[in-house]
Amino acid sequence: MSTHELYTIPAELSTWDVEMTGAARFTWEYDNGRDRMLALYQKGKDKQWDSVKRIDWDLEVDPCNVLGVPDTTLAIYGSPLWERMDARQRDEVRRHNAAWQFSQFLHGEQGAMICSARIVESVPDLDSKFYAATQTMDEARHAETYARFLQEKVGLAYPINQHLKALLDSTLNDSRWDMPYLGMQVLIEGLALAAFGVMRDIATTPLPKQILAYVMQDEARHVAFGRMALRDHYRNLSEAELREREDFVIEGCYLMRDRLRGAEIWETIGLSRQESAEAMECVDRSEYLRLFRALLFSRIVPCVKDIGLWSPRLQKAYADMGVLDMAGQSLDALMRQDEEIAERLDAERFAREEEERAEEVAETIAAADD
Repeated sequence: MSTHELYTIPAELSTWDVEMTGAARFTWEYDNGRDRMLALYQKGKDKQWDSVKRIDWDLEVDPCNVLGVPDTTLAIYGSPLWERMDARQRDEVRRHNAAWQFSQFLHGEQGAMICSARIVESVPDLDSKFYAATQTMDEARHAETYARFLQEKVGLAYPINQHLKALLDSTLNDSRWDMPYLGMQVLIEGLALAAFGVMRDIATTPLPKQILAYVMQDEARHVAFGRMALRDHYRNLSEAELREREDFVIEGCYLMRDRLRGAEIWETIGLSRQESAEAMECVDRSEYLRLFRALLFSRIVPCVKDIGLWSPRLQKAYADMGVLDMAGQSLDALMRQDEEIAERLDAERFAREEEERAEEVAETIAAADD
């Protein structure tokens, strides 16, 4: 089935062409490079996986409650609008919210695949090219995985959100080689990683929990790659050059924050213009979404600080967004946790499979004895 048949609202174009500028850089220096980057590259090679084999696609998913979470996670829950809805309309709200979230994850992963390929092309260091090549494969696998999940388990999809599209456009249009790192590795990937983490931790449905955990295991390496490369590079930039990048970060963070409002959902499910406005008021007042948005910056803010973009004006922007406190988060601890959760899921799953095989063998032997 074509994905265009799943879109709830028409996608503007079958393809989106972004004119990219900047040089493709070759290097003839084939020395060993930086030990830290090469260790990350080795880990990237070692941790490759196949979504067809690692993920249990036979697991059932309720498309009207994809994550298996209570309705309190919905912005309009408990509002007069929610109380006026019948059971069918509430199912539509649940399904469309999940479809919208996972669709933006899918589009973001395709953007990450293109950005990481762009890094291979434009970054001057060979060790960075090596790692970015492994990331390009990772992002292809993630896009494949989310596309299959939407097609087979949800049955709906949304086109790319305008705020995500704007950030990808400005990231890819910039000729400076470090901007795909900053736009994708720090902002888009950082926010996605935090969103995946919140959803992974609250999900009770095994299949999306598996997908989110395994994707996060890769994404944690990608953010580490961006930190490492930019921290080295930004030490040598002038004050004016750092200010330009801070401007980009501030604008990008506001775009990412506004992207989370999901305004396109409400009219799509058949609400009137007045009801859609009522729903957006609930979104803007929702305490759950306020906390969710704050948590989404738990990876971005400490990463921005770590790479050396931490002027008073940038801190003020984060204070205005209500996320400045996130600067104290330990990225290394969060990444270790992402690794451990994915490995624990694998261990639990394989232990269950071993038990099931042992039971089958015992039943076969018992049947033969009879």
